[in-house]
Amino acid sequence: MIKGSDHTPDRDIQTEDDISDLVNSFYEKVRRDDLLAPVFEATIKGDWDQHLQRMCDFWSTLLLYSQKYRGDPMTKHMALNIGREHFSRWLQLFTRTVDDLFKGENAKEAKKRAGYIAKLMQLTKNPAISDA
Repeated sequence: MIKGSDHTPDRDIQTEDDISDLVNSFYEKVRRDDLLAPVFEATIKGDWDQHLQRMCDFWSTLLLYSQKYRGDPMTKHMALNIGREHFSRWLQLFTRTVDDLFKGENAKEAKKRAGYIAKLMQLTKNPAISDA
């Protein structure tokens, strides 16, 4: 899809290039976001290439079953000073990015898994959070 166009996406997430497009487009939004950018910049400390590759491997493993990602994302996020508003914004930006670029079963699965990840991280950071 051409960035900034009104073109409706006509493809699903199927290749490593698609994963790269998703991750890079998403983090472009994150880096411009007033709430999320400071958290990511402080944590990544300028090593964006390594982080982006790790995120490509992560999403490739989740959506394409590539088994490229090895690690424990939960532990890395527990030390961060982030709350419900951060997870909500992260999910909003991620969902918008998927919708801007893709449609299909893997696109739906990406949004579903992102929702699970955000909820799980919120619950792990603050077990008192619930939907009730």
